[in-house]
Amino acid sequence: MSLQQLVKNVVVIRPEADGAPDGERLDIGITDGKFVRVESQIPAEEAETVIDGRGLLAFPGVVDAHQHWGLYNPLADDAETESRAGAQGGVTTALTYMRTGRYYLNRSGPYAEFLPVVLESAGGRSYIDYGFHLAPMMRQHIEEIPSLIEDFGVTSFKIFMFYGGHGLHGRSADQDQFLMLPAGERYDLAHFEFVMRGIQEAREKLTDLAPHVSLSLHCETAEIMSAYTEMVERDGTLSGLAAYSASRPPHSEALAVTVASFLADETGLPNINLLHLSSRKALAAAMRMASTFPHVDFRREVTIGHLLADVETAHGIGGKVNPPLRSREDVEALWSYLLDGAVDWVVSDHACCKDEDKFGDDRDDVFAARSGFGGAEYLLPGLISEGRRRGLSYQRIAQLTSWNPARRFGLTGKGAIAPGYDADFCLVDPMATWTVRAEDSFSAQDYSPFEGFELTARVTDTWVRGQQVLDRGNIVGSPQGRYVSRPQGR
Repeated sequence: MSLQQLVKNVVVIRPEADGAPDGERLDIGITDGKFVRVESQIPAEEAETVIDGRGLLAFPGVVDAHQHWGLYNPLADDAETESRAGAQGGVTTALTYMRTGRYYLNRSGPYAEFLPVVLESAGGRSYIDYGFHLAPMMRQHIEEIPSLIEDFGVTSFKIFMFYGGHGLHGRSADQDQFLMLPAGERYDLAHFEFVMRGIQEAREKLTDLAPHVSLSLHCETAEIMSAYTEMVERDGTLSGLAAYSASRPPHSEALAVTVASFLADETGLPNINLLHLSSRKALAAAMRMASTFPHVDFRREVTIGHLLADVETAHGIGGKVNPPLRSREDVEALWSYLLDGAVDWVVSDHACCKDEDKFGDDRDDVFAARSGFGGAEYLLPGLISEGRRRGLSYQRIAQLTSWNPARRFGLTGKGAIAPGYDADFCLVDPMATWTVRAEDSFSAQDYSPFEGFELTARVTDTWVRGQQVLDRGNIVGSPQGRYVSRPQGR
């Protein structure tokens, strides 16, 4: 028998250019955690185990390139519970952001000491594979960039452009205490420039790894948000998510995108990822910058939350997130850009924040609530549900959720159902209609901004490197997820 597992009776969605837009009826052969044969009519007698795919769609495992494990809960806990939620949404690899300062590990210091603690905390806990993006918060971290790439396989870095001038949850705060910076250091535009220069210097030194090294930016402008927050709260006309959106206006995003792009050009750093763009103005600015600086390889990201919910339809202020959920007009603008090919990938920005941590004493005060919510369990089902209604092909969905982020972030063995790739895939029932209920999620979060939303596709089964972790909607087995050093397989 040449195959350990054979999956039959499925429609395989292939993101590669020669794949059929709505899939092909193929069989999938797996051995030693890899796809080894993807072809029609593989004889059942050639496999040890034959799996009936029940006529469902077989999507490549989702590479969710934007999660936050350990932000509000212990990292070890999130690695277990939130990886389960990810498997519900077809996620087989999560890339989660990590930094020094308040939240996460609540400590500062060099990444040479910080990152081993992170890896130990997550080790043996996750049901899916995972990696980390790191934020250089201080000068010492910039000096560590080459060793983080070579020694730890971290090839992606992040700047939070509003940190240092505006509070994480909407009101200005003591940023020195929040960021835990050394005396005399600032987290500002000059620091952002030096981060870019440090990453580019590392790329020039590590030429073989350079194509996989990139910088991601959370683009919002602190000064504008601080002024608008004061205005919105003083006026008192708006409340809830509409007030929060007005306090962090779309032109704040657009301006930050523009500044980030000019800095990328100034420093010669070509690989730039613009994260969770939430508005027409932000995406318009991103496209203008791509035209202005054609030598910079910009990639543009949106979240499933910003594609599904707006300030009116989200279920309460549990939908508070940075950047905010926007108006329906902005939601439609995001879809327009996505359908035109301007969006490179869709992510969850999953950050589990339990009810007891999310809301302030006044549960209706959006400015007292914490930012962020989970949603990885709705990533692929939500994109299929809404995307298909708008004419999005299955192939394009696989590109947005698997192929494109895998290629950008050095996950060279992931992102496709093809020989030689990790056997990461999920089965999707495209005819299943169901209603989102937080109580049905495997996340530790006990509410959802998508509560009551009706979806028309459901992930039923998920495999990570050939090991089934979701079986007809139920988590099975023990945590087998691995830390992925990038670029993968070097």
